Amino acid sequence: MRTYRELIRTPEFLPLFSAYSGQIAAQTVSGLALSTLVYTSTGSPLLSTVAMFGPSLAQVIGATTLLSGADRLPPRAALTGMSLIFGLTTAVQAIPGTTLWVVFGILLCQGVIAALGGGVSYGLLNEILPSNGYVLGSSVLSMSAGLMQIGGYAVGGILTAVLSPREALLIGAALYLVAAVVSRTGLSARPPRALGRTSAAETWRNNVRLWSSKPRRHVYLAFWLPCGLVVGCESLYVAYAPRHAGLLFAAGAFGMLVGDVLTGRLVPQRIRERLGVPLLLLLAAPYLIFALRPPLPLAMATVMIATIGYSANWVLQERLLGLTPGELTGQALGLYTSGMRTMQGLGAVLAGAVAEFTSPATGIAVNAAAAIVITLLFMPSLRPGRGDSRTDRAAAPEQPHLTPEGETT
Repeated sequence: MRTYRELIRTPEFLPLFSAYSGQIAAQTVSGLALSTLVYTSTGSPLLSTVAMFGPSLAQVIGATTLLSGADRLPPRAALTGMSLIFGLTTAVQAIPGTTLWVVFGILLCQGVIAALGGGVSYGLLNEILPSNGYVLGSSVLSMSAGLMQIGGYAVGGILTAVLSPREALLIGAALYLVAAVVSRTGLSARPPRALGRTSAAETWRNNVRLWSSKPRRHVYLAFWLPCGLVVGCESLYVAYAPRHAGLLFAAGAFGMLVGDVLTGRLVPQRIRERLGVPLLLLLAAPYLIFALRPPLPLAMATVMIATIGYSANWVLQERLLGLTPGELTGQALGLYTSGMRTMQGLGAVLAGAVAEFTSPATGIAVNAAAAIVITLLFMPSLRPGRGDSRTDRAAAPEQPHLTPEGETT
């Protein structure tokens, strides 16, 4: 599968695409509104970053307790239920007089539940598409996320300024409910990919199995750590430019869109598999210029160039699929995304803490430098051909599994 036309014609792709896009739009509008509300109330860069990225940090709890549900829950019911829960809890955060304890408690619960989202969505995508269409399909979902973030941050910034942060939160809640309706009416009722019930013990057992493979472990860490640190840079946009943070977020989303088109559609696999380290370095290095406190236009251009590097995500996801047995696909992708979100939360907390004692510009530069160092440390293990896709298959029952096009296992 090489064209967008083939992708769109695939049954159920459009409903999944639409529901996913609705969730990203809701998350973007409500996250910016809540971060602005908290920063206006407290004046704290740290609390404002936690307000926006707190659910990401909380995903570590869901990843260690609920993640087996990514393969053991019916996908349609799981996606519909999560959107409903997010819509209702976001509406509660918009109620006047809601204390910070309640706001952050809701964020914790949202993050725990959200740990399932990546595994369910991308696991379902893996079922809907043929094996050679996964990278194209996942890059289109990411392109959608980029577009929704461009529009969401721009519209969210306008709504927050023209209306109020609380009213913008209610609009975010409504978008979650729309996503729930699309999931329920557009997706077919598929059975779970694996038998058994969702449990913390099963989640832990499979996580240990996934983590026990050194090549898989390096794929996870090589994206989690730099990505988390760079998202920490992004978490300081509100503190760096309180009135124009939406423009910085939108510039970043546009850069992600460009990277997804280049990596997912235009670059052949034989070249794409060699781009992991260069893209990770591109993701972090431009942010060093923030140490000089660039003006807004230069800051926007810097962010746009850097975020092209997020397309390293698809290079590493493709490699992860080639290293994973088919019956663990959903949980492997869920662990990948929830671990990434957790590290993003930690990166946001680290950047916020540095900014609390120095400045937002310094916090951005420190996180970027750390991301560069970590990428260079992982560079040897990310060379093409490193790792054995047969890892742990001898110990596992023979199962059909998806393999990226052109790769043998």
